[in-house]
Amino acid sequence: MRVVLVCALLSLLPSSQACPKECSCNGNTKVVDCRGRGLYDIPRRLHPDTQELYLQDNRIRGLGSMAFREIPLVRILDLSNNSITSVSPTALLGLRSLHRLSLAHNSLRELDKRLLGPIRSLSHLDLSHNSLWGLPGAIGDSLTNLSHLGLAHNRITRMDRSLLEALTRLDSITLRGNPWRCDCQLIGLKLWLETYLFKGGVADEVLCSQPEEMKDRDLQKVPYQLFHACMTTSYHYLFANIHHLESERLLRGHTHGNHAHPSSHALHVPMVIGEGYGVGGGGGGGGGSLPECEPKQRPRPVNLRHAIATVIITGVVCGIVLLMMLAAAVYGCAYAAIMAKYQRELKKNEELAAARGKDHNKADEKEPLENAIA
Repeated sequence: MRVVLVCALLSLLPSSQACPKECSCNGNTKVVDCRGRGLYDIPRRLHPDTQELYLQDNRIRGLGSMAFREIPLVRILDLSNNSITSVSPTALLGLRSLHRLSLAHNSLRELDKRLLGPIRSLSHLDLSHNSLWGLPGAIGDSLTNLSHLGLAHNRITRMDRSLLEALTRLDSITLRGNPWRCDCQLIGLKLWLETYLFKGGVADEVLCSQPEEMKDRDLQKVPYQLFHACMTTSYHYLFANIHHLESERLLRGHTHGNHAHPSSHALHVPMVIGEGYGVGGGGGGGGGSLPECEPKQRPRPVNLRHAIATVIITGVVCGIVLLMMLAAAVYGCAYAAIMAKYQRELKKNEELAAARGKDHNKADEKEPLENAIA
C-alpha cells in the first residue's frame, strides 16, 4: 500500500513543478497566468518551456539577478501594474528569445544600460507610467529590432537624438504626458520627429511644459523661429550636430574619468561670435547654462519636408537642364562635322570642275591650229 502511495506522489510531482500553485498554466499554449494573485516575488518552479508569462496586477517590488533563469524560452513577459522600483542589470540575463516586455505602471526611476544588452530580439518595450528621467544612451545599441517603444507619462524632459536614431526599425513611439522642456536642447528631438513622421512612423504629441510661454504647445507645431536664438544659421546647427556626435564618440571611447549621466547627453550648441553659449545641461538658471529660446524680429522658419522637396525639385530641374545642354552639344558637334565634310566636298568638286574647264579650253585651241595646218 505504501509503495502505491509513493508512486502516486511521484507521478504528481512533475506536474506540481511545472506550474506554481499561485498561477494557472496551459500546457498546450505554454502560457502561465499569474495576474492579480497578490505576489511579492517571481513564482518558482516554472516550466522551462514557458512561452508567455503574465505577472501584472501584483505587488512585486524588485527584480533580482537572473530572475527568470527557469524560463529561457519565454517570448512575452508582462510585469505591468506592480510596485517595481529596482531592476538588477542582470535580471533578464538569458532571455535571448524575448519579444515583448512590459514594465508599465511601476515606479522605476532609471534603467541600467546593461539590462537589455543581451536581448537582441526585443520588438515591443513598454515603459510608460513610471518615474523615468530618461534612458541611457547606450541602450539604443541593443534595441535595433525594436518596433514599438512606450515612454508616455514619465518624468522625461529631454531625449537624446542619437538614441532615437539607433532605433532604425521603430514603427511607433509614445511620448505624451512627460514634462518636456522645450529649449535649445530639444531641437534634436523636433528634427528627429519630423524625419520620423515623414518616413511613415507613428508618434503622439509632445506637449511642452517649460518654459512658461510654450506651455501646452505641441513641439511638432512650434515654429523654428522660436528656436532662432539657438542657431543663428542652419550651418551652425549642422556644426552642432557634428560636435555632439563627436563628443559622444569620445565619451564612449574613454574607459576612465568622469562619465556624464545619460540624461545630460543632449544637443550641444557651438559657440557663436557675440553670443556666449554654456555647456551646462541642467535646467537651473546658472551662469553657464544654455539660454532660453527667444523669438527674433525677422525669423525665417525652416520646414524639413519643404527643404527636401525643394532639393528634389532643384535636382530634377538641374538634371533636365544638363541633359538639354548635352543634347545641344552633341547636336552642335554633329552639325559642325557635317558642314566641314560638306565644305570639303564642295571645294573638291570646284577644283575638279576647274581642271576640266582648263582641259576643254586646251582642246578647243588645239583644234583650229590643226585645221589651219591641214
